[in-house]
Amino acid sequence: MWFRIAIHAGLIAAGAVTGFLSLSPTASVRPAVAASDNAGENNLQGRLDIADGYRFTVFATGLGRARVIRQTQGGNFIVTAARDGKVLLVRADGNGDGRSDSAAVLLRGLTRPHGLMIEGDTVYIAESHRISAYALRDENDPDQARLERLHTVFDNLPNDGGHNTRTITRGPDGRLYVSVGSSCNVCIEENSWRASIVRFTEGGTAEVFASGLRNSVGMDWHPKTGQLYAVNAGRDILGDDFPREELNLVEQGNHYGWPFVNENNVPDPDFGDKAPAGIEFTPPVHMFTAHSTPLSIQFLRHQKDMEPGTVALVARHGSWNRSTKSGYDIVLVRFHPGGQITEEPFITGFERNEEVIGRPVDVYETTDGAVWITDDFAGAVYKVTRK
Repeated sequence: MWFRIAIHAGLIAAGAVTGFLSLSPTASVRPAVAASDNAGENNLQGRLDIADGYRFTVFATGLGRARVIRQTQGGNFIVTAARDGKVLLVRADGNGDGRSDSAAVLLRGLTRPHGLMIEGDTVYIAESHRISAYALRDENDPDQARLERLHTVFDNLPNDGGHNTRTITRGPDGRLYVSVGSSCNVCIEENSWRASIVRFTEGGTAEVFASGLRNSVGMDWHPKTGQLYAVNAGRDILGDDFPREELNLVEQGNHYGWPFVNENNVPDPDFGDKAPAGIEFTPPVHMFTAHSTPLSIQFLRHQKDMEPGTVALVARHGSWNRSTKSGYDIVLVRFHPGGQITEEPFITGFERNEEVIGRPVDVYETTDGAVWITDDFAGAVYKVTRK
């Protein structure tokens, strides 16, 4: 069952995303929700549908091109804004109005900061070419909150060509995993780290953990099995419906097909005859609509009526070159006993009749069961809770 909901915060239609939806390049602190949001509020009335039993609110706007979100020890949030070169502190709701109290720019001038991991007061930030560690200081002081650079964790990530955001996660083995997308739509890479997930120890050596992953921006560990799952965006220029996007169970040493095969090992029309002899390809465990661009996956761990590992949420950023748009939504993925995987709508309406008013990027669950969603089109963070 579905409910159409009205949103009470600032979003405006595709042709008018300006002004309060981007951070001023000189401002360091500003209200997270602007007073002039009423026009956008009226535009979004009735636009979004959410699955029965959930409540959707806008937590913060004016964040620029927000990408990855994580919660700090103090209950605030750090958000990366890759195309803006910034890292933001989005403060918790301290006055009880349901919205962030303010947002501050902690870092600026970085090279596509995207991947984000917080351990204690240490914040790991992945730029296109490196991963760095920072210390978060005085996060609850509006005038003193800052990130102090500690050291470079890993350097020399390839950053030529396309797909230049990097996502990081720490595995159950204690090592760091970084997703490095391909440099192109379809080609044979010269650098083996491209179109791969690379694993390394801090201060140690790195290795390709899995390859043939064209652009696996979103990764998460299954909370029961400890296995790594990653969404993957397939190649373009083969029509509206092929290849479909992927969910992969990523295991060490496996090759997931790109650029030689697509979907369930269907040979690529350009590179299918160029595959190395004897190579075996691992097909996806589930597929999404072609060109819908899944960018994150989050297994739900803190829902009272869900066994951890049985449900994940996937944010689909939306297509850019399909004759009829796909994605622009959040889908719920169910992992059934026996291995079957199905999907169903969770939040829709960011695109209606080819008009786009939002592009979800990251999905992140906090220990209280709340789900947080970033939107780099509207410059917003949304909050989803159970009714």
